[in-house]
Amino acid sequence: MLILNLASQNFSETITQSFANFYTEFTNQLPGIGMGILIVIIGTLIATWLGQFARKRIAFRTQDPLMSQFLSKALKYTLITIAIILALKAAGLGAIASGIFTAAGASAVVLGFAFKDIGQNFIAGIILAFSRPYDINDTVEIGENFGKVKALEFRYTKLKTFDGKDVYIPNSDVLTKPVTNYTEDGFFRWDFVVGIAYENNITEAKQIILETLKKEPNVITDADHQNFVVEDALDTSTVNLKVYFWVDTKDFRKMALTTKGSVIRSVKEALIAGDFYMPADIQEVKIYGAEKDFPIRISRDEIEDIKNN
Repeated sequence: MLILNLASQNFSETITQSFANFYTEFTNQLPGIGMGILIVIIGTLIATWLGQFARKRIAFRTQDPLMSQFLSKALKYTLITIAIILALKAAGLGAIASGIFTAAGASAVVLGFAFKDIGQNFIAGIILAFSRPYDINDTVEIGENFGKVKALEFRYTKLKTFDGKDVYIPNSDVLTKPVTNYTEDGFFRWDFVVGIAYENNITEAKQIILETLKKEPNVITDADHQNFVVEDALDTSTVNLKVYFWVDTKDFRKMALTTKGSVIRSVKEALIAGDFYMPADIQEVKIYGAEKDFPIRISRDEIEDIKNN
């Protein structure tokens, strides 16, 4: 019994001494911990300010908001990482920082496989920041996604579709998938088909359509962008003419669609005013079965009225 009491007393003294030592060490490290917290706060503020300053300077020099945004964020997070490392050393926790880097180096292979996609997207983001197929507010089609570019982040490119969806596309997909830019040179060619009757003069119809295109204020015509009309097909009841014309794509979705609608309406009205006939497709209706199965009856008087009219 005496032995148990002595063991219990020694155990209590050991725990008390451990807590006392921990409290003493923690109290001695409080100034360092406070300094570390101060370094993190000041470092974060400085990193944020330098990131904003770099973004403005890069945007001013390059006129490139996408690159300036990406590089400023990279600078900001790099400085914050450095501030955290300095804070750990100031707090007397330098061994922890060293241990983190040692563990990261030792597990680089494992992390490489685990975060392969993140690494690919990050590297792809760096490549896109310097050499890319689009800028902010460009109208692009990446794979099946169609919309305006709104941001380039470390891991993804953000698109705003024209029906209001926010699409986040991994940067690695941007590099590996076809990217169609509708805004890069500012021009896009629309086309539509108009059918005229077989008895109408094709040359005159084409001339009327071209004159109508010249009157449209938003249709572009210059040496590099020629508008034209060609015979497209001999359909059942019409000769189909295909109309090609150029529009401005800076405001692609609204302006381009509005212009196309205006051109179609103006061409239709001009052809009708020029006495051109645009017939509907001829539909042949076949009725199978005995006459008694057909529910409609036409009297002889009605047939005569139809003939007379």
